Amino acid sequence: MLTLMHLVSAVALLVWGTHIVRTGVLRVYGARLRRWLGGRMNRVVAFGAGTGVTALVQSSAATALLASGFVADGLMPLATALAILLGADLGTALMARVLTLDLAWLSPLLVIVGVPLFLSRKQSRPGQLGRVAIGLGLILMALEQIITAMGPITEARGVQVLFASLTGDLVLDALVGALFTLITWSSLAAVLLTATLAATDVLSLPVALSLVVGANVGSGLLALMNTSLQNVAGRRVALGNLLFKLLGLALVLPAIPLLARYLATLPFGPQDLVIGFHVAYNGLRCLLFLALTGPMARLTRRLMPDRPDAADDRSRPRHLDPAALDTPRLALANATREVLRMGDTVETMLDAIVEALRNERVGSDRDLGALDDDLDELYTGIKLYLARVSLAQLHESDRRRWSQVVEMSINLEQAGDQMEHMMEKVRDRKTARRRSFSDSGLQELIDLHGLLKANLRLGLSVFLSGDEESARQLLMEKNRFRSRQRQLSHAHLERLHRKVVESIETSSLHLELIGDMKRLNSLFCAVAFAALEGLDGEDDRRG
Repeated sequence: MLTLMHLVSAVALLVWGTHIVRTGVLRVYGARLRRWLGGRMNRVVAFGAGTGVTALVQSSAATALLASGFVADGLMPLATALAILLGADLGTALMARVLTLDLAWLSPLLVIVGVPLFLSRKQSRPGQLGRVAIGLGLILMALEQIITAMGPITEARGVQVLFASLTGDLVLDALVGALFTLITWSSLAAVLLTATLAATDVLSLPVALSLVVGANVGSGLLALMNTSLQNVAGRRVALGNLLFKLLGLALVLPAIPLLARYLATLPFGPQDLVIGFHVAYNGLRCLLFLALTGPMARLTRRLMPDRPDAADDRSRPRHLDPAALDTPRLALANATREVLRMGDTVETMLDAIVEALRNERVGSDRDLGALDDDLDELYTGIKLYLARVSLAQLHESDRRRWSQVVEMSINLEQAGDQMEHMMEKVRDRKTARRRSFSDSGLQELIDLHGLLKANLRLGLSVFLSGDEESARQLLMEKNRFRSRQRQLSHAHLERLHRKVVESIETSSLHLELIGDMKRLNSLFCAVAFAALEGLDGEDDRRG
C-alpha cells in the first residue's frame, strides 16, 4: 500500500511540475508569447511558432487556448491557428524527448537554485524563472520516483493481469491513453508516464505506442473543453485540432503492430523507443496535415456554423462592419451604435435590480449574470474594433470622438460589473436570509433608482448628440443625485435611531446599495465632462 502511495504521489508531482513550469513561463513571457502568436504569419511560420511556444510552456492545451482566443476575437485566421496547433503537438513531443534524457544530476541542481531564487524574489522575473527551475526539477525527480515505485508494483500478480488486459485491443489502449491525459490534465505528463511504465516492462511496446497515440487525442479533448466558453469561432480551432488528431489516430493505429515489431529490432531501450515514436509520429502527422489547414478550416465552419441572428441575441455586435474601417468616421458611427446597445443592456440590468429589491420575480439574479456576459461581449467587440481604426487618419475632432466612444464603453462595462455585485449582495444578504427593507427604506431605494435610470438615459443622449445644454443639465442632475443620496443616508440613520427592525436587519446592505448607486451615477454622468471638454476645444480653435 505504501508503494502504491509513493507511485500516486510521484504522478501527482509530475503533473504539478508541468503546471508550475507552464504558469511560470506564462507569467514572465506571456505578453511576448501572445504578441508573437498574434502577429501575421504564414502556415510554416505559424507551425514553428506553435512548436516554440509549446516547448516553453510545456502544454499544447495552453497554446490552443491562446490561439483560439485570437480567432475568437477576430485577430487571426482559422487556418493559421490550426497550423499553430499542429506545431504545438510537435513541441510537446520534443519536450518529452528532452525530459526523458539521463538528467538525474540536473534535478537536485534545479531545485537547489530555483527555491531560494523564487522565495527571495517571488514577484520579479528572476523569481518566476526560479519557479520554472523548480518545476523542471520536480518533473525529473517525479520520473525517477515513478521508475523506483514501479519495481515492486510490477511484481504483483493483480497488476500484471491488469496491464495484460490492455494487450491486443488497440482501440481500447488508445482510449486509455486519452483517459490518462484527461486525468493528468496534460498530454506531456501522460506520455512521460507511459514511457516510464514501458521502461519498467509494465507495458508492452504495442500497448505503449497505442497509449501515446491516445494521449494525443486526449490533448485535443482538453483543448476542446478549455475553449467551451468561447464563441463559435474560437471553438472551431479546438474542433479542427481534434479532427486532425482523430485522423492521425485512424491512419496510424492499424499499423501499430507492424511498427512495434520494427521498433523492437532497433538497439534502443523501451523508453527511448516510445518517446522516439512520439516525436516521429507527431512530426510526420503534423507536416502531412499542414497543407490541409485550409480545407480543415472550411470543414469546421460547416460542422460548427455561425449562429443565425436572433431577435433576443444581445451579445453579438451587429454593426461593427470591418469594411467600414477604411472610413474612420463610419467606423466610429458603427461603434457608437453598439455603445447605445450597451446602454440598453445596462438599463435592462437596472430594471432587474429594482425587481430584486421588490422581490417581484424569482431568479432575476441569474438573468443579471447573463446580461453582464452579454455586456462584456459587446464591450470586447467595440474595443477590438476601435483598436483597428487608424488614428493617424482621424482629424482632431474625430480623435476626441474615438476617445469618447472608448470611455463610454468602459464606463458601461464597469457599470455592468457593479450591478452584478449589487445583485449578489441582495441575493446573499436579503433574499437568502428572508429579510426585507422597511417600507420607507424600500421606497427610498426605488426613488433613487428612478433618478439613476433617468441619468443613464440623459447620459446616453449626451453621448449621442454632444449637446452642450444637455451636458450641463446632466451635471446638474448628478449633483441633485448626490444631494438626494446624502438625504436618504441620513433618513436611514434616523430609522435606526427609532429602532425600526427591518432597517436594523438590512442596514449595511441598504447603505452599501446607496453607495453603489452613487458610483453608478458617476459612471453614467462622466460623459458630460467629455462633451463639454470637446465643445471648449472647438471654441478655442474658433477663437
